[in-house]
Amino acid sequence: MSDDTHGEGQNGNSVPAPRDTGGEVIRVRRGMFGANNGGDTSGYGGLIRTVTLPGASSRPYGGWFDEVADELEGALEEQDLLPENAIERTVVDRDELTFHIAREHLVQVARTLRDDPALRFELCTGVSGVHFLGDKGRELHAVYHLRSLTHGRIIRLEVSAPDSDPHIPSLVEVYPTNDWHEREAYDFFGLIFDGHPALTRIMMPDDWQGFPQRKDYPLGGIAVEYKGAQIPAPDQRRSYS
Repeated sequence: MSDDTHGEGQNGNSVPAPRDTGGEVIRVRRGMFGANNGGDTSGYGGLIRTVTLPGASSRPYGGWFDEVADELEGALEEQDLLPENAIERTVVDRDELTFHIAREHLVQVARTLRDDPALRFELCTGVSGVHFLGDKGRELHAVYHLRSLTHGRIIRLEVSAPDSDPHIPSLVEVYPTNDWHEREAYDFFGLIFDGHPALTRIMMPDDWQGFPQRKDYPLGGIAVEYKGAQIPAPDQRRSYS
């Protein structure tokens, strides 16, 4: 493995990537868990926090980040795909590189990252779902972590979809290890991965209604039995507000 690892690639002669310092404010969150119906029993109901997404970065990104971006853009152009149509924005934040990809081009971009000799991101360690209620028109996000064993690098892909159309292409044909990860993201967030060989629930019962990790999923309502004791649902416990 090369010495050009994820952490080391940004040290030395590299420079920090300029970024929109303001970012993008998508929500003002109140309380610890976002509960507003008396279900927050944490005692932190008075907290107020602004939810801000990091803005796009401009070149130079620093270290090997520019090499990866150049190679990816060049490889896409060779396939007659304009990079600006596939890559919505590039973000360098906390010494990490993220490409925000248009969902209709996700499979092609992932295959390019895997197969191009100068990129060789052979492993996808999974996909995580995220739900931003305030990110209007792109509330649901799928986040992929890619690792290059050849070059010793780690990057991230992020794809968004609206609540009203939660479809994202499956990457199982490119990264077979995503099979169960996509099922889990579907189970908890309702992301529909088109082309998945068997997109069924993996944790919740097959007849479960809703997607428990969405931010608009009701807090409480279901009691839990634990070692013979009955634990009330969160919205039926004592409130500190």
